[in-house]
Amino acid sequence: MGEELDSMLDMYLYENGQLLEQLEMTTLEKKDADSFDDDDINEFFRVMHTIKGSSGIMMFDGIMKLAHKLEDVFFYIRESHPDNVPHLELVEKILAVSDFLSEEFDNIRDGGEPTKDSTELIADIDKFLNKIKNEILEEDKELPEEAPEEVPDHFYIGAATNETANYYYIIAYYRNDTQMSNIHAYALANSLKEITEEMFYSPEDIITNESTGDIILEQGFKILIKTNLEINDVKAALGGFDVESTDVSQCTKAEFEAGFDIPAVIVGSDTIDLGEGDKKDEKKAEDDVKPGDYVIEQKSAGKKATLAKNKKPKAPAASYISVNVSKIDQLMDLIGEVVIAESVVLQNPDLNVPGLNLTNFNKSAAQLTKFISEMQDVIMSMRMMPLTNTFQKMNRIVFDTSRKVGKDIELKMIGENTEVDKNIIEHISDPLMHMIRNSVDHGIEEKEDRIAAGKPPKGVITLEAKNEGGKVLISVTDDGGGMNPEKLFAKARKNGIIPKDKTIDDYTNKEIYQFITYPGFSTNEKVTELSGRGVGMDVVMKNLQAVGGMLEIDSEFGKGSVMTLKIPLTLAIISGILLEVGKQKFVIETGSVKEFINVRESSIVKEPDGEEYLNVRGQYYMILRLSEKYNIKDATQEIEDGIMILTEYESQKICIFVDKLLGGQEIVVKPIPEYVRKVDGLSGCTQLGDGSIALILDIATLAGQ
Repeated sequence: MGEELDSMLDMYLYENGQLLEQLEMTTLEKKDADSFDDDDINEFFRVMHTIKGSSGIMMFDGIMKLAHKLEDVFFYIRESHPDNVPHLELVEKILAVSDFLSEEFDNIRDGGEPTKDSTELIADIDKFLNKIKNEILEEDKELPEEAPEEVPDHFYIGAATNETANYYYIIAYYRNDTQMSNIHAYALANSLKEITEEMFYSPEDIITNESTGDIILEQGFKILIKTNLEINDVKAALGGFDVESTDVSQCTKAEFEAGFDIPAVIVGSDTIDLGEGDKKDEKKAEDDVKPGDYVIEQKSAGKKATLAKNKKPKAPAASYISVNVSKIDQLMDLIGEVVIAESVVLQNPDLNVPGLNLTNFNKSAAQLTKFISEMQDVIMSMRMMPLTNTFQKMNRIVFDTSRKVGKDIELKMIGENTEVDKNIIEHISDPLMHMIRNSVDHGIEEKEDRIAAGKPPKGVITLEAKNEGGKVLISVTDDGGGMNPEKLFAKARKNGIIPKDKTIDDYTNKEIYQFITYPGFSTNEKVTELSGRGVGMDVVMKNLQAVGGMLEIDSEFGKGSVMTLKIPLTLAIISGILLEVGKQKFVIETGSVKEFINVRESSIVKEPDGEEYLNVRGQYYMILRLSEKYNIKDATQEIEDGIMILTEYESQKICIFVDKLLGGQEIVVKPIPEYVRKVDGLSGCTQLGDGSIALILDIATLAGQ
């Protein structure tokens, strides 16, 4: 039973977490509207009803009571349709409950118990509910009857006992898009235990066997119960638990004991018994109607079944299963090892025997490479997730932060369905949060200043994501006051970032804008809850560098700013260029390479301090010799004997001099072991087909030197 409870808890957290995300998403989308429409209120009611029911089963009383109180609010709005519900206040109440439940779910997920006190929040919502009731009465409308309480107070309650018990055959149907319907079915079965003396259900292994969810969606969840309740009371007890419709039919004791092989056909709320008296017409029915001519359509509760002749079958709905992320990560590690093993096989020195016929081997190897590449694409796609949830969190941050600073700001989202590796999404959530808060606090001006500048009173922040050249670009654009390069330069000089012999003319505007990413740098003289401490944008840079990303900042004083994150699609396997310096091999990510250049000595300019620059079509770029940086012996020293690689990070370019290129290759990125001291300019390593190790160059670090 312990494993079942753990499985139930995982499903409880996952599904209710999904419901909360949907609740918050819809709330934020409609926060600027006059009110929520009927569909929204019905959806909110369903979410709270589901959370209330599942929390009651799990005996999380605090969560259940809070969800029930907010459910009451939606119940009264749904039943009475009051005209004067304070919309923004309702939005705040929904978000407050969402925050409370999210924190409780986190506590449960960490192995704790939901210990927060919801009394104050429940009282606050109850006060809001009374306000709604007064509005309803003032509009000369009748208050609806109280919604019946259907949630069990305990996990198990003693069974009902009665000599004159009734027997019922129940089929519960769920929507085709219901996830984890087996858990919903388990919740329904447990809720019925308090009204039944005896119960059977099919499928039986709904907790231990996830595949039963597909059976339930296709055939319904079948239940046989013995109870002293009448049929209408049984129907009332089946409410909630995400059930779309139910068929309830009374059966005999013999049929109950026969189990799910009872000779009855369930149609609507009636039972058609094929007894002796009805068998006379059975042959005639078979002659008049051929098998397959009619099907019984699934119906809504309370409606009669309808017949549709020669109805075309519906296309099968997409089915989903939930998989632990650690299993996906393990699968990704395994495909990485397969890619390495493939290189070991195809580059095996034993294949270099003169006169060896490798025609068949090469054909098989090409087919193997194709399959491995396709497998790699599929597994990588399993790790890809849309940015929708991340963007919605930013919507919440704009809502909360703008209210704190007293600004009217709208967030526009573009390309939120763009997919990125899950691990990268985890690294960019904090950078995006700091960028959004920076735009709200620093970027968008006060309402009076905007009007004076001829701008609309409401500020606009645009969050956009798109794919470009194997990378994902996420930009945060605001129509605020922009950044003043002179002010930033003066602040940087005051903080000691700029040498005393440098002037503002020695820097481009983009270089000056980068000063805001330095630790401790802030243009706010007054420390507030949101800014002024000099932390935030430096966090952005650290998180981005951890995933090989970069940040571009551009601004126009008086018109606004644009901050753009450039991040790789995935961290696990990258496309790289393999190169050699002496006997050491290196890898450069393909996206960082701008050009390969065969160089003549006449194109090199040497400075007195020993620095070298390469002239490329009138532009001069600094040269980095890897042999000198890493003290590699036996490396090529003559410029004309090697090759120059022009690389770019953000707006900074640098030429890297190497002995020769070995070709392109899919690279499985491995971290440098912790016991190896951090080496400047290296971001990782990879194993090659011959078993040797190649070091991955960190162009971001090298270009910034």
